Amino acid sequence: MKKPQFKPNTTVAAIIEQNGKFLLVEEKTDRGNRYNQPAGHLEDNETIIQAVIRETMEEAAYEFMPESLLGIYHWKHTHNDTTYLRFAFIGKVGVHYPMQALDDGIVQTVWMSVDEMRDKANLMRSPQVLMCVEDFLAGKRYPLQVVTHL
Repeated sequence: MKKPQFKPNTTVAAIIEQNGKFLLVEEKTDRGNRYNQPAGHLEDNETIIQAVIRETMEEAAYEFMPESLLGIYHWKHTHNDTTYLRFAFIGKVGVHYPMQALDDGIVQTVWMSVDEMRDKANLMRSPQVLMCVEDFLAGKRYPLQVVTHL
């Protein structure tokens, strides 16, 4: 019998820094509340860039304008054996819609410094959260043109 083809979960994340702080969402998980960048799964019939714009609006109620690709992160979750392929984008926020309801499971948005994030590393949703911020601070950036949608 042929083994089914492996298909990792494709996710996107918005890395947003303003005045030395990073936009995060506090969300409910099966391991308690955790922090994550505005992030989520790629949906059918949307581009990866459309997905990160949509997810930022749904989870944080901010408009997001991607400016560059930070990186692509491969991670296997130890608690549920799920593999994720995360496309992290750097960008700016636009209009905030504070009256907009946030996605199910999102408790609130917060702005944290990298030091606060390091102090709460055990409360990050995955190791990718802090790694993306560290990569951002290290100056990693790739032009959006490396992401092609046909």
